[in-house]
Amino acid sequence: MSATVDADAHIVEANKTFSRVLVGIDGTPESFDAVRQAAQLKAPGGAITCLAAWNVALPVVTPLIASPSNEAEEREARQFAERAVRSAQAFIPSADVMLVHGSAGHALIDAATHERSTLVAVGSHGQPRTRGILLGSTATVLLHDAPCSVLLARETTHLTPRRIVVGVDGSPESADAYSVARYLAGRFDGDVSVVVAEGKKLIDPAAVSLLVGDGFHVIPDEPVRVLTAASADADLLVLGSRGLHGFKSLGSVSERVAHRAACSTLIVRRNDDPRKG
Repeated sequence: MSATVDADAHIVEANKTFSRVLVGIDGTPESFDAVRQAAQLKAPGGAITCLAAWNVALPVVTPLIASPSNEAEEREARQFAERAVRSAQAFIPSADVMLVHGSAGHALIDAATHERSTLVAVGSHGQPRTRGILLGSTATVLLHDAPCSVLLARETTHLTPRRIVVGVDGSPESADAYSVARYLAGRFDGDVSVVVAEGKKLIDPAAVSLLVGDGFHVIPDEPVRVLTAASADADLLVLGSRGLHGFKSLGSVSERVAHRAACSTLIVRRNDDPRKG
């Protein structure tokens, strides 16, 4: 699809999204899906770090008093995390590893900020969005508060994304997502399908046309429903992020779609920090 505004001018910037990748590892098959996909997406010459966080939840004895975890539980949790990062490093020998005590979501956010990561990836455990919000699942925490782009990886039969769907609404954020989608399609000899949906919030077709050309059509339905449906036949769904964090992001299209999509979802956040090269 030819765009009247040449998105190739943004390919170098799109490549930066994959230059410093951080992956959360917990020893589950889902987390190793994230490792495999992150390793494929990492830019040539880029760096990848695998992080495992260990923490022992305090069992509640009474509504007001929690019993402390014992040393055996602490040791077992740490050893499990150590095995997880060793397994990840065996798969990617060039990866750096980090072992952190604390909750996985906040550990990843802290590490992504400190390491100036450009992408953080985790596996999807299929936890419903509402439960994730209430319990603070790792994916939900990252979708709300990560300082960089986020990959929520789901199981796939393809090592590389060949069928890429991107949501476009004419906004600068969707332009970033479109540039990243085109970049990945070029790297992996894939195809990009543009999805334009108009629900209660009207879009500007002229702005969309400037990005993707005139070969699109507007689907008159809510974007969350349309994008979720489009994910059923895709290897990767790419969406832009408006940069909302915390509670402000709870109702965002990208956050809701990421939890519901049938394929891996990449939420692209603009990299405005000049230090993140």
